[in-house]
Amino acid sequence: LGLSGPPGAGKSTFIETFGKMLTERGHKVSVLAVDPSSSTSGGSLLGDKTRMTELSRDMNAYIRPSPTRGTLGGVTRTTNEAILLCEGGGYDVVLVETVGVGQSEFAVADMVDMFILLLPPAGGDELQGIKRGIIEMADLVAINKADGDLIVPARRIQAEYVSAMKLLRKRSKVWRPKV
Repeated sequence: LGLSGPPGAGKSTFIETFGKMLTERGHKVSVLAVDPSSSTSGGSLLGDKTRMTELSRDMNAYIRPSPTRGTLGGVTRTTNEAILLCEGGGYDVVLVETVGVGQSEFAVADMVDMFILLLPPAGGDELQGIKRGIIEMADLVAINKADGDLIVPARRIQAEYVSAMKLLRKRSKVWRPKV
């Protein structure tokens, strides 16, 4: 599964919770977390793993943070190979968290079985992504943080994306993207 979304959408928190659920059900989970690299030093904070403290201690989980090192599309130059290595190593679920900073970070969509766009319920111009970018590639749009005071905005953005998705050309004859 590939996951992307804007900063603050809760990608790492979602992956930790989902990953723990999967390992509790007997799955071996690998997480390939891609972080942006500094254009000055080339380094990266690789902070996604630090936000997955419970999952990182799980013996049935493997978390590998990697810097982009200037690669565009939200993944690294070797993400596809890393997916294959994880599968070969016995991990039956591989989650790839992209850099997730804009409308063009969807290269992972061609590497995974399902591409999930994670969105916060109150992110401003909700349909900004409809510009024939990342939203066209999504197999599933998940509105995260949809609780408390954010229930109404979450339902609104869900309705907007359901309507918008009807306008897009279908990528598959058998799957219709869900929101």
